[in-house]
Amino acid sequence: MRARIGSLVVVVFVIAAFVWGHAAQSERGSLGGTIRDMSGAPLPGVTVEASGPMVATAVTDGRGTFRINNLIPGDYTVTATLSGFSVTTTRARVVARGLARVSLEMGVGSLAETVVVTGETPAVDVQRSTRQARREEDKLSKAAVGGIATFAPAAPQPLPPPSIRQEALRRANGRPNTEAYEHLDENGFKRVSSDPLSTFSVDVDTASYANVRRFLNEGRLPEPGAVRIEELVNYFRLPYAAPDGDEPFAITTELAACPWNPAHRLALIGIQGRQLPPREPAPRNLVFLLDVSGSMMPPDKLPLVQSAMRMLVDALSERDRVAIVVYAGASGLVLPSTPGTDKATIARAIADLRPGGSTNGAAGIQLAYRIAREHFIRGGVNRVVLATDGDFNVGVTSQDALVRLIEQERESGVFLSVLGVGTGNLKDSTMEKLADKGNGNYAYLDSLHEARKVLVRELGGTLETIAKDVKIQVEFNPLTVDGYRLIGYENRVMANEDFNDDTKDAGDIGAGHSVTALYEIVPVGERTPGAPQSSLKYQQPPRTTAAARGNELMTVAVRFKQPDGQTSDRVAQTVRNTPRPMTANLGFASAVAEFGMLLRGSPHAGSASYGAVIDRARRYSGNDRHGYQAEFIGLAERAAQLADGVPHIAVR
Repeated sequence: MRARIGSLVVVVFVIAAFVWGHAAQSERGSLGGTIRDMSGAPLPGVTVEASGPMVATAVTDGRGTFRINNLIPGDYTVTATLSGFSVTTTRARVVARGLARVSLEMGVGSLAETVVVTGETPAVDVQRSTRQARREEDKLSKAAVGGIATFAPAAPQPLPPPSIRQEALRRANGRPNTEAYEHLDENGFKRVSSDPLSTFSVDVDTASYANVRRFLNEGRLPEPGAVRIEELVNYFRLPYAAPDGDEPFAITTELAACPWNPAHRLALIGIQGRQLPPREPAPRNLVFLLDVSGSMMPPDKLPLVQSAMRMLVDALSERDRVAIVVYAGASGLVLPSTPGTDKATIARAIADLRPGGSTNGAAGIQLAYRIAREHFIRGGVNRVVLATDGDFNVGVTSQDALVRLIEQERESGVFLSVLGVGTGNLKDSTMEKLADKGNGNYAYLDSLHEARKVLVRELGGTLETIAKDVKIQVEFNPLTVDGYRLIGYENRVMANEDFNDDTKDAGDIGAGHSVTALYEIVPVGERTPGAPQSSLKYQQPPRTTAAARGNELMTVAVRFKQPDGQTSDRVAQTVRNTPRPMTANLGFASAVAEFGMLLRGSPHAGSASYGAVIDRARRYSGNDRHGYQAEFIGLAERAAQLADGVPHIAVR
């Protein structure tokens, strides 16, 4: 009797907690508005922080608008930040079930010794410009910091009409949409009896996530080829256990029930790179290779790159050097290798850039590598950073020829990172291949918010490699696993024999980076989808060893080279066939992977749904210092709204 009463109390408590939580959620409000410059033009990429009973952030879209939902009612200080502009502040009062609206104007600000100017503004006198910026800031501080405004409840802002979203698919920036994405055949299930090994290269690129975010913020679902699930998952630096001693990385594994197919299991492989001890950063020899062709004219292309580079200038030290090479119909050196302390000279070179002409990317790549080699820093970071929409149309234009060129150049010890920008003619597949073959990273900049993440917040780890040519090979136990599927990494899959071949190129891991891979596993006793069940006439299944008769699920092996090494080391870890409840890492990673499968229209999605993605992401969100996980939940909500209202239209 007491047990029944106790159970009843628990049930009542759970129901009450759910009702209270739902009511508390419904009592929250929203904050939104528009950010413009002094001329009245909307400002995209502005980071907006609301600070009050809670702290939340958002980034303005292409119309300069933003919205922050689920805010606890109360008084908030709203701060708008954009590189090159004065920090602007106002106040607003958020009420339950209401939308508080603000409208801000941002004036030009200053950067170190020189004024930050836009790409359309010629270089000007430093002292005069700084005084002008201060006058603008004083004027804004008097006008923008006003009283508290209260607004009546308002309905959520609707998506653009379907006709507008469909038109956006056909045209971008006034031109036909010619964005190019590689067709990816999604990894299918394999039977362990015939394919016991799975081998792939690590991937720490993040471009796909930012590009998918751009699609969704524009009110349209992404092209399936733009969705690389491993890049979505690895956008989030999950907090795996750190390596011991001088080991370059540590391996973490988990096993739980698969959320979208409970008869299957989901295995996680997490690699955590060593965080370098606090010290002075390694000296950096950076050569920015900037596409200034005519296609880079829109504000989300070259002007965005210029603003992003200005943010980097503040982080440069006297040990760093920066050069700028540009290319259009021809290539040229617009900033010789310059000490990082000469910020005024670097900023002026950035401001003077102008788009125009066709795109001879190969010539620019060769010149940039030559400048990097001439100023090579032994023991330092030597990197070419290519910023482009990938529209190579003069000189060497084929992907194969460009890839061969990059493969030759990387032998010098100078690596290549790629920053993709823009809409309408983004050549995603070309840029991803160049970064991969250049031993670098590929990121897509959809806003200054992303530029700050890539070029400021995570720059040190991205540039300082702690392990190169990192390959993972998993061997599955046929007595516990009938079949498996690697989720994502389609263009990173390697031949099994390449695992032990030190001449085969693979991905690199930077300081403090984490890498996540997921396998959907079919346990013995379940039928592997799509796999033939007939036995062979001339062969018998391979004999198992004594190790297979234990409780092992799989063995994870990793090969890697030291940053300056030529031969690989190998580490391995065994995974037991003991599923456990999900941790925060696996729970959140599985939500992101399920999100990617839905966007791709995966045939392996099972019972996946956006509702499940949102619920699990909320449940397993952890220390979200920069708001990335909260932003993901918002993107999943937007995708659910789009998927429900408009059929997917692929970009061709």
